[in-house]
Amino acid sequence: MQYVFIVNPHAGAVNKAQMLKSSIAFLPQAQSCSVYETKAPGDATEFVSAWLRERPGEAVRFIACGGDGTVNEVFSGAIGYENASVTCYPCGSGNDFVKTFGGADRFSDVKALLEAPTVPLDALRVGDRTAFNVVNFGFDTTVAITINEERAKTGHGNKNAYTKGVVKALLTAMNNRFTVKADGETLNPEGNALLCTVANGRYVGGSFCCAPRAETDDGLIEVCLIKPISRLRFVQILGPYTAGEHLDRSEMRDIVVYRRAKEVEVEAPEGFAFSLDGEIVYENRFTVKIEPGALNLALPEA
Repeated sequence: MQYVFIVNPHAGAVNKAQMLKSSIAFLPQAQSCSVYETKAPGDATEFVSAWLRERPGEAVRFIACGGDGTVNEVFSGAIGYENASVTCYPCGSGNDFVKTFGGADRFSDVKALLEAPTVPLDALRVGDRTAFNVVNFGFDTTVAITINEERAKTGHGNKNAYTKGVVKALLTAMNNRFTVKADGETLNPEGNALLCTVANGRYVGGSFCCAPRAETDDGLIEVCLIKPISRLRFVQILGPYTAGEHLDRSEMRDIVVYRRAKEVEVEAPEGFAFSLDGEIVYENRFTVKIEPGALNLALPEA
């Protein structure tokens, strides 16, 4: 088995490459390990795909070292290769993907990552893109776009950028125009909503448990749509939504539409944006399909 650590040097506050190299040197598997630092967005996917094409059938485990974007790129490159397994060493700012499995601590022991058994991991297909955690749109995508704009200006997305994004969304994104169909059923015939999450994992936005019943290997998509509400009610439901209690709260049944599905279709006006594992994509008509057992995920014992 070969072990390839793929490091995003821009994830988090510290470049982890040198730290990882020091840790790997003391492992029994050290001679079978290598470290690759990504050079640009999309580079990790291309690197993984090329590695697998050039070494057909060779057993390999790719360890994504970064945040959710790095996880998405590394995992996307390994789809379709039975000889490959994937896992992650979380060192990004959000690390939403690993929260479904208990959090970053479960993935923090490098030796355990190399020795971990594998479990099936579903994927969400959106055209030629793939998500492994959440596709979401509406209120929180407006927040994410603002954070990205601030990051482009300042070089980082800090707490002030998040606050600015929330304020902008409260002013402009309380009633968003889009229609969602889950396995052919229209969830919002009126054609608007506060937000919608189409999930394989459970967490989004760093702390929001948007899909508390999600399982990453059940072959189903968790769809949760929140109807338009006032700003006052938004403040009232924020706590339960963050904690993942929104599917069980009787006082929220009038605004929450929840389904499990194999396929989700979305239609919206021109210029519509959605978030795919944190990446902002501009597309006004798209379909999300589940691909069961798309990857072998190396999952350390809890």
